[in-house]
Amino acid sequence: MTQFTKTVLFTDTDGRARFKEEVIPLLHGTPQTMLSEVFASGGYQLRTSPVGFRSTFHCTGAPQWVFILGGQMEIGLQGGESRVFGPGEHFFSADVLPEGVAFDAAVHGHWSRQVGDVPLVTLFVRA
Repeated sequence: MTQFTKTVLFTDTDGRARFKEEVIPLLHGTPQTMLSEVFASGGYQLRTSPVGFRSTFHCTGAPQWVFILGGQMEIGLQGGESRVFGPGEHFFSADVLPEGVAFDAAVHGHWSRQVGDVPLVTLFVRA
């Protein structure tokens, strides 16, 4: 494998959150340890959410990687689309509120929830 697929949650031009995939080339290292470039980060945060947790619609405060360490996390978008991420899976959350726009829960953002009978444990790494 000479590439890494990055799932991105982003704010589209109409203000709605959407998913897309981007490719990150793995061009460095050796054939046994192919690496991407080194990306800067702005710190990390761990979170646990109990069984039954569900948020309201919100936007990401700052772009960040979200890694699922335990349990399952579902991300829901306006219009009904959702994706479930499990242990070892990840996505890049960049659905920030457009500058100068007031948040409207009927248009902007996403919701998240814990799925199943295991608490959700996540690692957030700021971009």
